Amino acid sequence: MLILGIPCQPHEGMMSFSDMELSTKYATSTPADSIVAKAVPAVAETKLSRESADGQANSTEDDDASMPAAYQQTPKDKAKYIEVLGFDYKPQPAMMPSWLPKTTSHGKASWSDSELERLSSESRAILLSNKDVASQTLVPDKDSLLILTPMKNNAVHLARYFALVDRLKYPRNKISIAFLVSDSTDQTQKMLIESKKWYQELAPEEMRFKRFDIYRQDFFYTLARDQRHLRDKQRDRRIVMARARNYLWTRALENEQWVLWIDGDLEYYPASIVHDLMAYDKDVIVPNCLVRRKNKLGKWKHTVYDRNAWQETPKSLAKIKSIKEDAFLVEGYGGSYKTYRKYLDHFAKNETLVPLDGVGGTFTLVKSRVHRSGVGFPAWLFQHQVETEGFAKLAKANGFGVYGLPYYYVRHIAN
Repeated sequence: MLILGIPCQPHEGMMSFSDMELSTKYATSTPADSIVAKAVPAVAETKLSRESADGQANSTEDDDASMPAAYQQTPKDKAKYIEVLGFDYKPQPAMMPSWLPKTTSHGKASWSDSELERLSSESRAILLSNKDVASQTLVPDKDSLLILTPMKNNAVHLARYFALVDRLKYPRNKISIAFLVSDSTDQTQKMLIESKKWYQELAPEEMRFKRFDIYRQDFFYTLARDQRHLRDKQRDRRIVMARARNYLWTRALENEQWVLWIDGDLEYYPASIVHDLMAYDKDVIVPNCLVRRKNKLGKWKHTVYDRNAWQETPKSLAKIKSIKEDAFLVEGYGGSYKTYRKYLDHFAKNETLVPLDGVGGTFTLVKSRVHRSGVGFPAWLFQHQVETEGFAKLAKANGFGVYGLPYYYVRHIAN
């Protein structure tokens, strides 16, 4: 072992809206306080400027005023920028790991930093006006957070992963982070070790996590990436994923009050999302996870990615009564089998917080008492479900509440 939202018009079918619709509904918000960046000697340096929503270049000269002293640049360095994963970053001390790629395999992000941040403002406005929100002013110092991410061959996504984590508007000294590396054949483990050294030993104090742990546990399960979403592969695949999640949380959870499960290949989530989700004070809560793909006309559209988040309906419950006791149900993987469940894109615009019976694991916030009570991720059939959907069913069976936010969005890479 190594110790290491955007409201849209709801309709009957699948939610779909364009980049323009996404980007025009939001007001600019404050840039994240912490910026991940790095000067890589082997990477060619180019002069870059941030672009506003109207495409005009904005000066970055005032950015230094709000940056930690360790990030202050000399006039000579002022013009030096590197483009990392579609975000524009300023050079940082050369001690950062050298593996940050210049671009990702899935291309440049469609929006600049400021445009991405605009995505959270209207969802936050909905949250603050919602009568179900427990508190509009959350005191984060009282809420320690453990971020958990199982990883398998995630090397190409790690730079973006840490870039997004570093944008979180949450006290870093209240965040612990832990990874489980399983059956990986790429550089994931090596890169995580390098990242741990940077964050916990070399980075400025304000960037250090309370704890940074890396575990290794192989399950000797192999599946070609192009087969991971085939319906007939899901039972075995999801059972292994359940075992991985259980291994991780049972080893990493200490005295934290909250557990946040994040996929290793998310493309975007709002910097304020931890505050926003905690404010609902629910045992388990998930946003709506989208993916951006081209439609038949060649235009980019957003549709729901995570079909594992759903609500039972009278018709779906009747369907369950008609199937065998050992039948395995799974959502969103093609095929003609209908379960008649209600997905997050099927709720009306005024339904901003809804009870769920199944959740996915792309971005899932859990009160740690749920896990401590013994609720994990079933690696066996529980009410016809395993892994994250089984977790939701098991949590509800133990008296915990499971909820979703249909109009609060995160985005997954297309795969």
